[in-house]
Amino acid sequence: MAGVALGPSFLDLFDEESVAGLGPLTHFALALIGVTVGAHLNIRRLRNAGRRLLWLLVAEAVITPLVVAGLILSLTNASSLVAILLATLAVSTAPATVIALVRETRSKGVFVKTLVAAVAINNMSCIFLFEVARTAGRMMGSEYELLAVPALEVVGGSLSKIGQALIIGAGMAVLHHYLTLRVLRSERITTLSVVTLLLVFGLASYSGVSPLAACLALGVAQTNLNPSRDRLVDSVFADFEPVILCVFFTLAGLHLSLTHAAAGGLIALVFVIARAAGKLLSANVAMNLAGATARVRGNLGMALLPQAGIAIGLVILIQDDPAFAATSELFTAVVLTAVTVNEIIGPITTGIALWRSGEIGQDRARLVDFLQEENIVTGLRADSMEDAIAQMVDLLISSHHLTGIDRDEFRNSVLEREALVSTCLGEGLAVPHGVLPEGHGMLGVMGLSAQGLPFQTPDGRPVHCVVLLATPGGERDRHLEVLAALARTLGGDPVMRQQLYFVDTPAHACEILHGEDTEMFNYFLGDD
Repeated sequence: MAGVALGPSFLDLFDEESVAGLGPLTHFALALIGVTVGAHLNIRRLRNAGRRLLWLLVAEAVITPLVVAGLILSLTNASSLVAILLATLAVSTAPATVIALVRETRSKGVFVKTLVAAVAINNMSCIFLFEVARTAGRMMGSEYELLAVPALEVVGGSLSKIGQALIIGAGMAVLHHYLTLRVLRSERITTLSVVTLLLVFGLASYSGVSPLAACLALGVAQTNLNPSRDRLVDSVFADFEPVILCVFFTLAGLHLSLTHAAAGGLIALVFVIARAAGKLLSANVAMNLAGATARVRGNLGMALLPQAGIAIGLVILIQDDPAFAATSELFTAVVLTAVTVNEIIGPITTGIALWRSGEIGQDRARLVDFLQEENIVTGLRADSMEDAIAQMVDLLISSHHLTGIDRDEFRNSVLEREALVSTCLGEGLAVPHGVLPEGHGMLGVMGLSAQGLPFQTPDGRPVHCVVLLATPGGERDRHLEVLAALARTLGGDPVMRQQLYFVDTPAHACEILHGEDTEMFNYFLGDD
C-alpha cells in the first residue's frame, strides 16, 4: 500500500529510472524468498508425509490451474497468454505469511508439518509451471496463440532450463557446505552465506534460467546436507530480512497503476475466486487420496490461500522480459490487486485452519516430544524381540539424524539390557532402552503392529507397541518419568490402547500422542 501511495497513481515521487536503480534489492529479496521456501523440504523429516505431499503436488499442478484458466477464459476477455500465466501463478502460496502465522500462534503437529511442506511443494510446482508458460509465451510471438506452440518443444525447453537452475543451486549448496565446515568465525559465515545467495541468483540470471528455481534448489540442498542449517544460515539473515522484504513489497507497489488495476478488476476478481476454489478442491482431493487425518483433510485448503512473495517475484520476471511488453502492465495490475486481496483474506483463513486443527499453542516442550510422525512406523513386523530392536535402532539413527553413533554397538547395548530383564511390560507394550553419549538429549522411536508381535510377555498377550528409548546418563530421571507415563497410560487405559495400536498411519499415531486428550500423559514440561 505504501508503494502504491508513493507511485504514479498518487504522490508520484519515483520515476521509472529511480525504481529500476533499486533492482538489486528486489533481486536479493527474491533470492531470500526462494532459499527460505526450499529450506522447508528436509527429506528425512518428511519421509512419512511423502504420500500426502505427492498427491498434493499432482492435484495442485492440475486442478488449480485448470479451474483458474477455465473461469478466466469463460468469464473475462483476457487473452489465452494472460489466462495461462495467471493459472500457473495461482498454485503459489505465501511462505513468509504462513511461517509467520505458525510462529505467532506457536503451532506444532502433523497439520503444521504438512502445511509448511505443502507451501514449499506448491511453490516449486508454481515455478516450474510458470517457466513452461513463460517459454510458451516467448514462442507465441505477437500472435499469442497457444495452438501454434509445439507442446513437446515447450516442455523440453522448460525442463532443460529448470534442470540448469537446479544444478546451479545444488552445486553452490555443496560448495557452501564444504566451506562452512572450515570457517569458524560467525562474521565470515555471514559473508559466505550472502555471497553464496547472490552468486546463485546472478549465475542463474546470467545463464538465462529461473533464478527463483536456482535459489529454491539451494535451500533444499542446504537443509538436507546440513541438519544445523537453521543455525548456520537462517540466523545470518534474521536481522535484516524484514527490511529487505519491506523494500521488496514497496517496490512491487510502485509498479501498480490504478488505471491498469481498474481495467483488470474483473480478471482479478475472477482470479481470486477461482484460485480459492481450486485450492480448496485440490487439497481436499489430494488428502482424501492420501488417507490423511481428518484434521489435515478438512483444513489444508483454507491454510493455502495467502499469496505474496513468489507471485510478486514472478511478476517482476515478466516485467523484465521484453517478450511480454504488450501484456506485462495488465498482468502486473491483476496479480498485485489479487495479492492485496489474498493477503487480507488469506491470513484469516490460515489462522482459522490452525485453530481448527487443534495445534495452536503446541510448540512447547512435552514429555515425549521426541516422538513425532517421522519417528513412528506402523505395520511393524518382526519374528523376535531382537529383530524388532534392530529395526527400531535403524529408525532411531535415521529419523533423529544421529551421527557419530556406532549402530552395532548401540544395538548390542540394548540387547544386553534386554537379556538381563525383559522390557515387555504387558498389555501389548514393550519399552527397550539404550544409553546415548553425553551431549545428546533424550530420544525415542515407536513401532506399531496391529496384528501383534508373538513375543514372550508377562500376560501372554502379543506386543502391539515397541518404544525404543535412548537416554544420556544425565537424563535418567526423565527416562523413568517417560517409562512410568507409558506404562500407566497404555497399561491402564484400554481406549488409548485401542486407538494407538490399530492406527493406519504414523500421522494418526502422532495426533493421538500429541492431542488434547493425552495431555495428562504427554504433558507440557513447563507446566506445574
